[in-house]
Amino acid sequence: MAKLSQDELLAQFETLTLIELSEFVKAFEEKFDVKAAAPVAIAAGGPAAPAAEAVEEQDEFDVILESAGDKKIQVIKEVRALTSLGLKEAKDLVDGTPKPVLEKVAKDAAEKAKAQLEAAGAKVTVK
Repeated sequence: MAKLSQDELLAQFETLTLIELSEFVKAFEEKFDVKAAAPVAIAAGGPAAPAAEAVEEQDEFDVILESAGDKKIQVIKEVRALTSLGLKEAKDLVDGTPKPVLEKVAKDAAEKAKAQLEAAGAKVTVK
């Protein structure tokens, strides 16, 4: 068998179907004990490294009641409206601040809850 050039080999591969090409790759891997894998890019150190790291945007937020403020009864009403807590549980939550009112909620729900609680006179943080 004559030795084929790289261009001649590529021309031969062009005539194969995807199934035939897949079978060839499997046979090649077995024959030469190698794995045909896509190359993995390695991030270089230095100033480019922080840019290479993927930062996930937070999609779950906790609404934490820091203090009830002057209008404690209004804050208890808002806590009850935001949660399924009864009067006693809502009062205990407000009395035991700082405590989470809502946990793992969407950003828009967290902002809405914060606005409602702050309108009632409470001090709230969203984490």
